[in-house]
Amino acid sequence: MFTRKTFNSESDIIEGCLKGERKAQQHLYERYSSKFFAIAVRYTKDREIAEDVMIESFMKIFDKLDQYESKGSFEGWMKRIIVTQSLLTLRNNKRLAMEVNMEEGTDFRNHQYELNSLEADDLMDLIEELPTGYRTVFNLYAVEGYSHAEIGDLLGISESTSKSQLNRARNLLKQKIAEQQLKERRING
Repeated sequence: MFTRKTFNSESDIIEGCLKGERKAQQHLYERYSSKFFAIAVRYTKDREIAEDVMIESFMKIFDKLDQYESKGSFEGWMKRIIVTQSLLTLRNNKRLAMEVNMEEGTDFRNHQYELNSLEADDLMDLIEELPTGYRTVFNLYAVEGYSHAEIGDLLGISESTSKSQLNRARNLLKQKIAEQQLKERRING
């Protein structure tokens, strides 16, 4: 009698993928693809490139799965591959070149802002509008939880440049939030 293999746990999926079982690989892909696609889009800002990043990342995940040592989160291990692949794509794609620039004339006045009326989607849209360098450092630090030393290693920049880029990203976000709220007040009276 033919029995259908089900993958109820993460360890079942990993074991199946290690054995080269296509159903296990498909299950892993279906379980994480949308989440990993969102991560890739957050870095590349281009859906087609993000899709390529995600596919290349899954290929690396399947290829390097035997290197996963069950220390820490499996999802975290895969996420690191997605982030690294996104950063490699940014580095290698001239159109997406990292903008780690020090803008002299940027006005980062101290804006008063209220986050309580800002929706998460609105905030993600504002983050997406940041210059590539600012957005990348912000995502790595604030969203992914990397330290400035780790960001420096990943991006090939100094730790102080990472800190500066994060500070500039935060200030630019504050400015954008304040401007958005000013527009809303004008519209709503």
